[in-house]
Amino acid sequence: MKTRVAITGMGIISAIGNTVAENFAALRNSKSGLTHLEFLETKHAKDYLFGEIKQSNAGLEQKLQLSKNNNFTRGALLAGVAAKEALRNANLETLPNDLAFVNATSVGGMDYTEKFYQNFSDKQNTQKYIEAQHPGFTTDVIGAHLGCKNLVTTISTACSSSANAILTGAKLIENNKAKQVLVGGTDCLSKFTINGFKSLMILSKNACKAFDKNRDGLNLGEAAAYLVLEDEETAKERNQPILGYCSGFANANDAYHQTASSASGEGNYLAIKKALQKANLNARQIDYILAHGTATVNNDVSEGKALQRIFENNNLPPISSTKAFTGHTLGAAGAVEAVFAILALQKQVVFKNLNFETPMPEIPIKPVTAFQSNKNEHVLSNSFGFGGNCTSLIFSKA
Repeated sequence: MKTRVAITGMGIISAIGNTVAENFAALRNSKSGLTHLEFLETKHAKDYLFGEIKQSNAGLEQKLQLSKNNNFTRGALLAGVAAKEALRNANLETLPNDLAFVNATSVGGMDYTEKFYQNFSDKQNTQKYIEAQHPGFTTDVIGAHLGCKNLVTTISTACSSSANAILTGAKLIENNKAKQVLVGGTDCLSKFTINGFKSLMILSKNACKAFDKNRDGLNLGEAAAYLVLEDEETAKERNQPILGYCSGFANANDAYHQTASSASGEGNYLAIKKALQKANLNARQIDYILAHGTATVNNDVSEGKALQRIFENNNLPPISSTKAFTGHTLGAAGAVEAVFAILALQKQVVFKNLNFETPMPEIPIKPVTAFQSNKNEHVLSNSFGFGGNCTSLIFSKA
């Protein structure tokens, strides 16, 4: 019998708060973090709304007590803040030698390479960032700062990256390859992602409206979030409170298109179906769905069709997307929403789907329109990425 994967710590920094408690307060009060840009310099700063964290890199460096000659990019800085909160929450500030670290990012340190690339050849003080664009660089910098001595690895599968980091960590524990794993992801805003999503014509100038008939695109955001996963017996041996369980997880890839979900939602459907099978649950046992819900025309119909197939006769439990709070945080999104799923289990609540007014004609999903109490035993969280890389996670009450 495989061990249960316990969650014993979590940490987050996003546009709606610098800690888990601050994020929950914003969710409870239905307070969005979408604003115009203040810290990233781009000609699109006032054209669109973003989930920007209102802290400078210098302020984040100070918070982490870094030396002046550090090589942390913004993604690494955000990760350091969230990862340390997760480790404190799990009472692992003195890092175990065998703690594994599975980190996810899609942007990596691209914000610094695009800032300094013209000066790498003649300015030595910027050459420490030459490798920063590679996602593994970010992971290595964070791992070294935390003192990780065991497995350190990177997952980069676009918007499903940190959901896949959680999946990977859970598999390591189930197969007795690790007793404790720090999992999650980080992504910061960059010119590359803003220009890239603008070229796809899926950025919204307004606050996004997931599952709404009049949705017109997403808002990009930045964040970092981490969970400490443990073998259940290890957590009990050290009397560490268990926040919840990662009971189901699955990845599927329909390889339909480089950036679009398949019209039928086949990859989405398979990921959800297999996650339910892994958790030994049927669809009726899911109490709340934290949807991927990007508010793009393509995604919301695709995800809606997958959910319609899983939950027959449109008999859906409460469902909402939280991306109108934080923005779409790309590689960090799965971990951000994993933290929100655990909060939903702990507090026995569901979160508002901000800005929803009119159901889509194709799939008439009516998401939650107010923060409210809900009896939650099992929460489904979806993360669907470019290339058709789809991951679903199920979190269960402790």
